[in-house]
Amino acid sequence: MNKTDSFSSVWDAIADTPEQAANLRARAELMRQIAAIIKDNDWKQADAASHCGVTQPRINDLLRGRVSRFSLDALVNIATALGRRVHMELEVEVV
Repeated sequence: MNKTDSFSSVWDAIADTPEQAANLRARAELMRQIAAIIKDNDWKQADAASHCGVTQPRINDLLRGRVSRFSLDALVNIATALGRRVHMELEVEVV
């Protein structure tokens, strides 16, 4: 990478492959939506952990955006514990 490189997203910039960037984007979006649910319910971290079926330190990692600490599977499990259904959509990427 040099000074003139440009990327369509931060995930494209930090990932080694388009596949890794797509995975990071999906995880970040799920984390953002789960964090919004926690905020909307005005839950403290311990309350959120109980609702999500994880520990309070895991909620702390989620709220701090530590994407690398969560797999897609783990985030789908958390969303499901919150009574949400995860829906993924494929888009055609224009190159």
